[in-house]
Amino acid sequence: MADTATGEKVGALKRKGFKSILKDEWILMDREDQEIGLVQEDGTGLALLRRFGGIIAFLFPQRYTGTVRGRTVCTFRRNFNPFVQKISLDFSPDTEGALDRRLGIAVALLLTTIEQKTA
Repeated sequence: MADTATGEKVGALKRKGFKSILKDEWILMDREDQEIGLVQEDGTGLALLRRFGGIIAFLFPQRYTGTVRGRTVCTFRRNFNPFVQKISLDFSPDTEGALDRRLGIAVALLLTTIEQKTA
């Protein structure tokens, strides 16, 4: 991902392979494509129920936690709305500015887009 105004590379996201089938996991990468953290969906049990349970997805909205170097830096929470995809993004755990906000916003857009395609 790059900043369109400056052309500066912000970072990248990479799917966590087979693990992402059971629950969503994305690798956060810095501008040099080095792994710096993860974005993970909450528990595997709930993730499986959401994928195969229809209405369960609305009753138990997805939640994700973003970590950088083992520390929580953000949380994502899908809001229940059957007509519009919405996600709340909270950077308040990142008191040291470890995650570029642009990368966090890109993750939120990615998660919303993917969910919209599977709905």
